[in-house]
Amino acid sequence: MSNSSIRRQSTRSCWQSIGPSLMTLAAVGVLLWRAPLFGAEAPVVIPPPSIDASRAAGPLQTAVLAGGCFWGVQGVFQHVRGVKQAIAGYAGGDRSTAQYETVSSGTTGHAESVKVTFDPAEVTYGQLLQIAFSVVYDPTQLNRQGPDTGTQYRSVIFYADGTQERIAEAYIKQLDQAHVFPKAIVTRVDPLTGFYPAEAHHQDYLFHHPTAPYIAYNDMPKVENFQRIFPALYTDKPALVGSPAERPAN
Repeated sequence: MSNSSIRRQSTRSCWQSIGPSLMTLAAVGVLLWRAPLFGAEAPVVIPPPSIDASRAAGPLQTAVLAGGCFWGVQGVFQHVRGVKQAIAGYAGGDRSTAQYETVSSGTTGHAESVKVTFDPAEVTYGQLLQIAFSVVYDPTQLNRQGPDTGTQYRSVIFYADGTQERIAEAYIKQLDQAHVFPKAIVTRVDPLTGFYPAEAHHQDYLFHHPTAPYIAYNDMPKVENFQRIFPALYTDKPALVGSPAERPAN
């Protein structure tokens, strides 16, 4: 798909070949895009889930969430206090089709997803869902997010157990009944059948390319909105993929 191809081009190398005057105009354009009037996505301040796990010491837990391009989803969750790892990858399809070019066809059943490993003593599963619905993606958009379209960009909560399923379904029902969003939530709640890390060059993409046009327009505002709306949950030290627990295969 053309939008997907544009998103995946190396904007840094392409922009370096543009003349100085065009570079100046392009830079001004990026600044305008990031201004509130032209912002890619407005945050939605939503209530916390009425049903949630309690904060409690225990082993690390994982959540697998999908909501559009995994660059921005990963970038936001890497700044959540209590998140120890956030890995971009694929979920919803088979291991044999978990490669970017194949997933981009929209025929594999996969969604671009992020596996979030978190400390339940610092942040709850419900709080992760609250962040997702508020600043990461629009849960009322079906099979798309922003400029990216296709089933691989659908929003999904992949639950690992009955507790996660119960919290996710109850929260969606709570938000729909309160008419928090102008339209019904279409985010799916599906069982997690497998998670497959994405290729190495997709990991930590927002961190390494914060001024790339796609990131500056679509994703950096999400991180800024998160910091503003959830200051107690924000950390300026992102949990990057090269650090503690798990590194995706090349």
